[in-house]
Amino acid sequence: MRIIDIRHVTEPIKADMANAFINFSSMDVSVLAIVTDEVRDGKPVVGYGFNSNGRYAQPGILDHRIIPRVLGSDPETLVDPATGHLDPARIWSASMRDEKPGGHGDRAVAVGILDMAAWDLAAKLAGVSVQRLIAERSPAGLGAPSEKVWVYAAGGYYYPDRGIEALQQEMLGYLDLGYRTVKMKIGGAPLEEDLRRIEAVLQVLPDGCTLAVDANGRFDTGTAVRYAEALRDLPLHWYEEPVDPLDYAGHQSVAEAYPGVLATGENLLSRQEAVNLARFGGLRPEQDVLQMDSALSYGFTEYQHTLAELGELGWAPQAFVPHGGHQFNLAIASGCGLRGSESYPGIFEPFGGFADGDRVVDGYITLPDAPGIGLELKASLAPVLARLED
Repeated sequence: MRIIDIRHVTEPIKADMANAFINFSSMDVSVLAIVTDEVRDGKPVVGYGFNSNGRYAQPGILDHRIIPRVLGSDPETLVDPATGHLDPARIWSASMRDEKPGGHGDRAVAVGILDMAAWDLAAKLAGVSVQRLIAERSPAGLGAPSEKVWVYAAGGYYYPDRGIEALQQEMLGYLDLGYRTVKMKIGGAPLEEDLRRIEAVLQVLPDGCTLAVDANGRFDTGTAVRYAEALRDLPLHWYEEPVDPLDYAGHQSVAEAYPGVLATGENLLSRQEAVNLARFGGLRPEQDVLQMDSALSYGFTEYQHTLAELGELGWAPQAFVPHGGHQFNLAIASGCGLRGSESYPGIFEPFGGFADGDRVVDGYITLPDAPGIGLELKASLAPVLARLED
């Protein structure tokens, strides 16, 4: 069994919206296919992967460094002798050959794209869903995947032509879809305006539903603390990314000022950065939430080790809610028993969202039991995947 080609395309996820830091009008992603010589049902077995929203496509790093190393490897070195199948860990090691420590950044995203495809491929070769493969084979796995996963709806972006009433209707629309926790952006307007937006949403949420707010790392420490003081008495699900993810002292100051739940970590692109946040960020393992996204941080092959190291520092699986709103992180949450996963209903399509036919019921979603990640179960992805077959 061998890899015969690795292909990728750059696809737009344009949206006329912004968070506190960036506008998404020119955002794109890399979509990648690992093509093998294994033929089933008359077609080669292919693994697919892509990077989460918020980080741009990685064609240069993939073409110049990552893909040539894998294609240039001795095919036998990529195969697990125990199964006879191509192995994500061996593919990951080949992709990182001759890379120095540090300098994570976009390299972590490029490797994450490849690694998602490698896990999709491995699960298809094994004939099981990726959540089952993770649960059974990963050191971080449960042994058997969770049948359903808690999800929350992330939205509430700043749009040039939408006011508070439209924001309220957006949040209520997520409740109609079955979500019970919704999230909105802050930090893209003055504090007083953000408070009006938050209070307007809280006014329309029924009992049993909660609101999280997300500053996307926009604030300096002083501003983040002022927001913390203004938000501390509101019934928020969490206060997310108040400062730059690498500002550990800033996180500690916010944690001292905010007694509620803090959530952060989606923009940490390595295991080492996540561990440093846990060591020096003043966060509280018994209540706070970590949101590292495997597709942006060297893939699940590395993410499983991140979970293990943070576990040694007191962070249980229930403290993790991955960013990204895509099927792979949902499967990881199922396979590893994490608290839940983010969701982007109707946003960042066709890459955000879950398999067609999946329904959120009272805040939880049940995963399909199809081989691989199940990207082929999302009809809107079909044209993109087809381009990788040409």
